[in-house]
Amino acid sequence: MALRPWYRVVTPREDLREGKPLDASEFAVHLDQVRDGRAPTVYQNPERFFERTYLTRGLTSLAAEVLRRLSGERTETSAVFNMTTQFGGGKTHSLTLLYHLATAQGKAREWQGVSRLLELAGVSAVPAAKVAVFVGTEFDPIAGRGGVDGTPRRMTPWGEIAFQTGGEKALAIVAKHDEQGIAPGGDVIREFLPRDRAVLILMDELMNFANRSRKSGMASQLYSFLHNLSEEARGRDNMVLAVSIPASELEMSAEDQSDYERFKKLLDRVGKAVMMSAESETSEIIRRRLFEWDENAVTPDGRVLLSREALSACTDFGEWVKDHRHQVPEQFPFDGAREAFSATYPFHPTVLSMFERKWQALPRFQQTRGVLRLLALWVARAYQDGFKGAHRDPLIGLGTAPLDDSQFRAAMFEQLGEHRLEAAVTTDICGKKDSHAVRLDSEANEAIGKARLHRKVATTIFFESNGGMTRAEATIPEIRLAVAEPDIDIGNLETVLEALTEACYYLTVERNRYHFSFRENLNKRYADRRANIKSEVIDESVRAEIQKVFAANSETERIFFPERSNQIPDRPALTFAVLSPELHMEDGKRAKALVDSLIRESGTSARTFKSALVFCVAQSAAPLREDARRLLAWQEIEDELPGINVDETQRHQLAETIKKAQRDLRENVWRSYKNVLLLGKDNQIRIIDLGLVHSSSAASLIQFIINHLRQYDEIQSGISPNFLARNWPPAFKEWSTRAVRDAFYASPLFPRLLNPDTLKDTIARGVSNGQLGYVGKVPGERYRPFNFERSLAASDIELSDEMFIITAETADAYRQRQAQGQAAEEIPSRTVGPDSGTSPGLEEGSPAAPGLFPDGALSGRESAQAGSSGSGMTWRGEVPAQKWMNFYTRVLTKIGIGEGLKLTVSVEYKSDAGAGKQKIDDVKGALRELGLNDHLEEI
Repeated sequence: MALRPWYRVVTPREDLREGKPLDASEFAVHLDQVRDGRAPTVYQNPERFFERTYLTRGLTSLAAEVLRRLSGERTETSAVFNMTTQFGGGKTHSLTLLYHLATAQGKAREWQGVSRLLELAGVSAVPAAKVAVFVGTEFDPIAGRGGVDGTPRRMTPWGEIAFQTGGEKALAIVAKHDEQGIAPGGDVIREFLPRDRAVLILMDELMNFANRSRKSGMASQLYSFLHNLSEEARGRDNMVLAVSIPASELEMSAEDQSDYERFKKLLDRVGKAVMMSAESETSEIIRRRLFEWDENAVTPDGRVLLSREALSACTDFGEWVKDHRHQVPEQFPFDGAREAFSATYPFHPTVLSMFERKWQALPRFQQTRGVLRLLALWVARAYQDGFKGAHRDPLIGLGTAPLDDSQFRAAMFEQLGEHRLEAAVTTDICGKKDSHAVRLDSEANEAIGKARLHRKVATTIFFESNGGMTRAEATIPEIRLAVAEPDIDIGNLETVLEALTEACYYLTVERNRYHFSFRENLNKRYADRRANIKSEVIDESVRAEIQKVFAANSETERIFFPERSNQIPDRPALTFAVLSPELHMEDGKRAKALVDSLIRESGTSARTFKSALVFCVAQSAAPLREDARRLLAWQEIEDELPGINVDETQRHQLAETIKKAQRDLRENVWRSYKNVLLLGKDNQIRIIDLGLVHSSSAASLIQFIINHLRQYDEIQSGISPNFLARNWPPAFKEWSTRAVRDAFYASPLFPRLLNPDTLKDTIARGVSNGQLGYVGKVPGERYRPFNFERSLAASDIELSDEMFIITAETADAYRQRQAQGQAAEEIPSRTVGPDSGTSPGLEEGSPAAPGLFPDGALSGRESAQAGSSGSGMTWRGEVPAQKWMNFYTRVLTKIGIGEGLKLTVSVEYKSDAGAGKQKIDDVKGALRELGLNDHLEEI
């Protein structure tokens, strides 16, 4: 069951729901304004103030102890308190709480949480107290206060405090001190303070006043006054002095820092340091301030009770974290995962922990105030986007931060102290229509795009990698924890990270650690180079890669990028023609028409061996061109390396990126060339889609295609003798071995042979098994040689017009005629001499008559026996190339192939165009296959 979106489970404050602009002062209470009745209602109205205030352990302890001291209890109480939290950490908020308690007295019991404070303090009621407030940012050391509003003028902090605690009578006691700017001693302080009731003195922003009054010397007098006032408070039973010293330390001068250290040491010595909140309590503070809760749904310690739907979401997220504990940061409390999500709902725990883990080290970070302001803007925008954009985020996660909102960005950069990050955010994450993460989401599949994963992941990286002084980076486990949800496929995150790495201009990656900065990465240079790559260079790169992929580990004939039929030889051998990527299947009609013409034509003639051709056609040219463009752009940057400023991380990244771009282009060739076109058995062009093709499928792309064509029975490595017997042409008694071979490449009814020489093995096996006969023809309807039902090696088989196969029936009948003496008589022996004019064993008028060899000389040695033909013979002469096979069948077979025959061959080839490297390599290869010396001499 899908989780309900957070904005349908909890309700933000009304102003946040309405999306009203939120001023920073909303979360920066001014104590003077509260005293004067000028503060916002949420601070001015004590009842509403307590409703939205979570009483942390520190605040509870402070309030209870102050109540005890004001009630006259000295045991385990302090009279002086130093508010020591970080700037923006809730010091003034705490002083305001004490102010409301002391000024409301009996009415305070009805406010939320006060009864518990009284119980902890061990008192029955809030004691009546005189309250004085001094705020250093409000009091001017030159103009002072009063004099124009019907009240006497006060020029110093002691004059102001005296007037607030005892009116004009008390002010008169310190009149000279106030006039001369000299701090009163303890006796004077004791005289002007009320004796009949408790006294609470609240002093805030002392450093601001000290800075502005340093030249007049009043800063030193303020120190003395604070010292004397502290001692007076310590000496009384029912007086409390609570002081907040610092302004932002980032803005302190050397003199400020010196004064700050003096004040701090003084207060630490005479008083008690108070921490307003612990990290674990920040979430409760924020929830009480930003959301509306049922007043009755609160635990005794002031924590909000979640609804059933909220707890259900926390349970699901907790279970998800447990199930993926090995994929998220190991420091996450797996055993208490549900409780961790419950403590921060509707925020994801990583949102608040990010401020605690990484942002606290920022000099400008205002702990509670800064977090509250950012999150208020965040909640207001997320609430609006949820309803308007139909986003159904179950939690407010890091990835949902409204970085596209300029007001939010301004507040965030103020806390970070780094406005130069503006370009990184708007270029790579959001804030512009073409921001990279936004664009990637719009182009992604539904699962990724609907979840806005690119934007969420990029936003998470931004927050995790900025603000932390100890580790300014985001790890993959951190990203998984912050972005993944029970209903999201966690595997998509790696896909998203890869896309962001390739697209973003300000994102750097090193060993799976990600970081956004204001410094441009290589992607920006890549974008500039990519735009300037010329089209012809891209085409050249694509073609080169195609040739490289198709050339790998294959001895099969390949023709690259033919456009005319005369570019493809018409010969009986399996030939793969790789079409140019511009002739792709997205324009299938054009590609098919070209293939059809190339199959049926060979120059100006009709093609004989139509079935020999197998065409490889790309699905589309665009992906190949894009990958080639990417590789060329990165390679240009690599060429520029000596002259550009990049660090070692970027150099390593560049090297890895180039390797990846090379792999991508190679893989794209495999994926693209998945279409095979050839002549089908119906004599029409057949298109075979090989499906998903990748380089791990086979040793080479050609081998992959061959394997698939074998499955379709379009290619075979070999055939059986029975196939030839079953498909015997009725018109042939003898079938020449060359015609047999040609049939496998000319007729679409025959399968294509991967290697035509496998026919030799087929014929040899057929002869040995008695399925075929292998013969040569001589005049008189005689066969010589005649091979049937005898062992014959494949190397003894010749594929030519002079040698034939015959069926078993024909061979058996011929053998029977020979046995019955019906065969022709043997050719009589003839004496061979230098003037005989005929070749041995040849009849007069035979096709191999001596006129065939006009320059030849045939000689023999005389035998010891008269009338014999001698012990042997030799012959030397030139044989025309076109008569070589005739020489073998008409001459050598008459002599007999055996140990007594020795052949010495001299071959000479001349051509105006030269032999050519390919032809030389082919000849050498053929010689080696025959086990002969492959040494060739150039002439």
